[in-house]
Amino acid sequence: MDLYLPIAEMPMNVFLLLGMGAAVGFLSGMFGVGGGFLLTPLLIFSGISPAVAVASVSSQIVANSASGVLAYLRKKTVDLKLGLYLTLSGIIGSSIGVWVYGALRGAGQLDVVIALCYVAFLGTIGMLMTVEAVRAILAKQRGTPLPVRRPGQHSWIAGLPLRVRFQRSRLYISALPVVALGAAIGFLGALLGIGGGFIMVPALIYLLKVPTTIVIGTTLVQTLGTMAFTTFMQSATNQTVDVILGLALMVGGVVGAQFGARVGQSLRGETLRLLLGLLVLSVGLRFAVDLVARPDELYSISRMGGG
Repeated sequence: MDLYLPIAEMPMNVFLLLGMGAAVGFLSGMFGVGGGFLLTPLLIFSGISPAVAVASVSSQIVANSASGVLAYLRKKTVDLKLGLYLTLSGIIGSSIGVWVYGALRGAGQLDVVIALCYVAFLGTIGMLMTVEAVRAILAKQRGTPLPVRRPGQHSWIAGLPLRVRFQRSRLYISALPVVALGAAIGFLGALLGIGGGFIMVPALIYLLKVPTTIVIGTTLVQTLGTMAFTTFMQSATNQTVDVILGLALMVGGVVGAQFGARVGQSLRGETLRLLLGLLVLSVGLRFAVDLVARPDELYSISRMGGG
């Protein structure tokens, strides 16, 4: 049963779309990440243009984040002030990202830039996560756990100016790294179609020392605000958001996330980090292979805009 995607301008099997959404939702529920960095490449590998894949996945991330924010607000584990700082700076980063996205698309270089960014970005993150997880597993087997930095040790961040008090997180730190982090995640979200939770969560914990119980809910607030703005801007500016595609992915993702969460609860933390690191690294390697592999067709004819 094929479903025509009006913005992508191609038919796709509805069960394939639901399956992709469910698969990424399962992984998202198991690893506790948004899944945009997995879903966007999966759509690209399935034949959907990178421009449409990046913009359409943003709508799916918004739906998932909205559900999560409500749950964490009920638990009162959200630092709204910190989330507001991250969201506002994220919107600034998203605005720049949408502009760069449009400029690259107009120049015909968007596909190549997205592929190169995924190779460098996912390859680096995946390698670091894998190495850290392997070290943790080996240390645990030897009975010598890795040293953990005490809360409140902010190293060089403690000397930065423009300090702000975040009472819910019990922090008194400079607003500069908070704004820089939010803007960077917003930029990457608009350009690559990722929520950025798998970067934001460890950054808040290890860099800014935000309490672990507050991190996920606060990150979801930033993701919701930033990606909602990104989806609107992509639709209004570049007309690349395929609502039909986004809805199909949402339905599959909601179902898959429930099963993934159950599996994730039965695995150790270091094992989850190792599996996620290997998964991220494999996606980056796949992009690298596609960049250097010989294409099926050496020449193609396409209609250029304005011609």
